[in-house]
Amino acid sequence: MDGEKKERRVIYNEYKAERFLSKYVKIAKGRLVRKLEEIDLNKFKFPFFLKIISNQAVHKSDVKGVRLVSGRDDLEREFRDLEEIARRRRLRLDGFLVQEEIEGEQLIIGIKKDHVFGHVILLGLGGIFTEVLKDIAVRKCPVREGDAQEMIDELKAKDVFYGARGKKLNLNLLKKNLAKLSEIPLKNKNIAEMDINPFILNEKEGKVVDARIVFDRV
Repeated sequence: MDGEKKERRVIYNEYKAERFLSKYVKIAKGRLVRKLEEIDLNKFKFPFFLKIISNQAVHKSDVKGVRLVSGRDDLEREFRDLEEIARRRRLRLDGFLVQEEIEGEQLIIGIKKDHVFGHVILLGLGGIFTEVLKDIAVRKCPVREGDAQEMIDELKAKDVFYGARGKKLNLNLLKKNLAKLSEIPLKNKNIAEMDINPFILNEKEGKVVDARIVFDRV
């Protein structure tokens, strides 16, 4: 049964998911390349990320498919290493994503299709804290900015949003983005899951840095 369920679904890897989400919110600047020579160092300043993009490696950390490149000395070594991982695992590649590094707080924003409530939106701290803290606020889609504020204040880690780590985050932008994202299922009712982890937020901007979307086939 699980195999049949997977067959009925379409998965968007990071590159496809971020292109889809760019119609609603800002995404980190990135470019998909196939060769090392295609990386334009006039457009991407160090440090930046290199990521394997393949439907066979949607969870890139499981294959060590994400590298932070600090300088020219690292670039070729990290790129060749990712190529070798892809070759060894026989991954069908879309390419390698060159992506800007953004400083800020890592958040997780998700949408799930619940069999009782329909689509719901989730908010919490992202990165390593997602599984450790299990601190998530949930609301039925769509939400307004007032609902988004309630979600923030419901989190145990809410002080992080108000400057507990030295910088106050742009909550107005976060609330606007939550409201926009929560409207996606209104036009895309076949979304089964959407995971943005992380969405990086600082005092000025907020951008999607990694994402995955699962659609039910219609």
